[in-house]
Amino acid sequence: MATNQWWASESFWRKTAIWVTGGSLIVLILLTVDTLPQIAAGSKRVPAYSTINFRIEYKYDDSRHAQVPVIGMKEPLFGKELSEQDAEALVKLGKLTTQSKNCMNCHTLLGNGAYYAPDLTKSWLDPNWGTKELREDQMVEFIKNPSDKLHNSMGRRMPKLGVTDEEARGVVAFLKWMSSIDTNGFPYNFKPIEQED
Repeated sequence: MATNQWWASESFWRKTAIWVTGGSLIVLILLTVDTLPQIAAGSKRVPAYSTINFRIEYKYDDSRHAQVPVIGMKEPLFGKELSEQDAEALVKLGKLTTQSKNCMNCHTLLGNGAYYAPDLTKSWLDPNWGTKELREDQMVEFIKNPSDKLHNSMGRRMPKLGVTDEEARGVVAFLKWMSSIDTNGFPYNFKPIEQED
């Protein structure tokens, strides 16, 4: 006559499932509470919105084996220094524009999205813009009217999305701010635009 082992009983596994699920939920809550302040604007790895008032560069960090963003000297976006509130409003306009125009249907932002078109995480520093002096105006013009321009090496054209001048300026601000986020070197093998004075 076979006897049931304690670890084979239905009651044991039901209790185990409840305890594992409850424990996992507690760990998830603790990780969320710990993570939220670390990913908020103004934290160590995600700079404040007013970062768009400064030069953003990438330097290789030997200790981390990755390129990391370096916030440099003053270099206001569109030649006008913005307060933290005005910078936040402009960056948020750009973020909302990229969401409303479904940019992630083709592009990738911080590793999320599609791979049809170039990754936008560091597009502010993309050498395809030519020089840093022309970059802002070229980006605004490209975002507003991209259909007649072949911008990337993939040979794909971006559709005209009906973006206004103010929305395009917001998108450029959003992309500049995004380039200041420390992404642990993502995307890898990125070669930034030359910005030496």
